[in-house]
Amino acid sequence: MARYTGPVCKLCRREGVKLYLKGEKCFTEKCPVTRRAYPPGQHGQGRRKLSEYGVQLREKQKARRTYGVMEGQFARYFQKAEKKKGVTGELLLQLLERRLDNVVYRMGLASSRAEARQLVRHNHFQVNGRRVNIPSFSVKPGDVIEVRENSRQKPRFKMMAESPSRLVPAWLEVNPEALRGTVLRMPTREEIDAPVQEQLIVEYYSR
Repeated sequence: MARYTGPVCKLCRREGVKLYLKGEKCFTEKCPVTRRAYPPGQHGQGRRKLSEYGVQLREKQKARRTYGVMEGQFARYFQKAEKKKGVTGELLLQLLERRLDNVVYRMGLASSRAEARQLVRHNHFQVNGRRVNIPSFSVKPGDVIEVRENSRQKPRFKMMAESPSRLVPAWLEVNPEALRGTVLRMPTREEIDAPVQEQLIVEYYSR
């Protein structure tokens, strides 16, 4: 499975906004986006005006990097959203939010989506009582996501159960002590805090 393995802080600097890819470091003064608020590279501090296409491209890249998906996979998400009835941009973000790795992150069981993806791949979670190790697995209303019994005593999950630290969105219901969450409904745009303008992504793919 292809995935980005380079320095993730460089991605945030390239987009000029915190994408919260590094977990706890993003909330400290050591965050490179705060210390060096310009794109990486020797020409990063030079002024450059983006074209209309460039603005659209940056929004697409920002969304793709936020959720940690590759180019082809992101394009397939867009095609799927485009075929549904409703606002394409919002449907796209909704599909991305429903990824299992994102839901694990939203539940507060991982400090970043990258960590959540690794935990899912390592067989630590089950959905509706069945083990699922596919990060892109799409959850639906009524699904119950929980840490598997064999994994509950691991230090990572014990710490999360004792001191939950993240505000859980209203479309999820989480029981931190039981390390369990339930998908109540589909997320609305107001409940998705991704720092992107989805209409620009729609315009990018509509060229």
